[in-house]
Amino acid sequence: MIKLAIPLLHISDPLLAETFNRDKLSFTKTFDYRPFRADGPCYFGIMRDDIRIHLSSFPEDGKAGGAIVLVVDDVDALYKEYSQKDIRIVLSPH
Repeated sequence: MIKLAIPLLHISDPLLAETFNRDKLSFTKTFDYRPFRADGPCYFGIMRDDIRIHLSSFPEDGKAGGAIVLVVDDVDALYKEYSQKDIRIVLSPH
């Protein structure tokens, strides 16, 4: 039985993606996989609440420009949190 689907997004800069997701979006890194060297391609997971996302800089993983839809309890509270962290939000929930 299928219990979980985890979206995979392609990233070009693992360090930048990790920093942004941790410091701005409040996700925690749950694992990382770097089979070659510290500055080489990376596949890692992030989590916040019950949301899990995988990010990869391997050329064949994911597609640049992918999207995820998140269902949240209080969109206004999340909007306020992210606005206070100077995250550019194109369309407000109002």
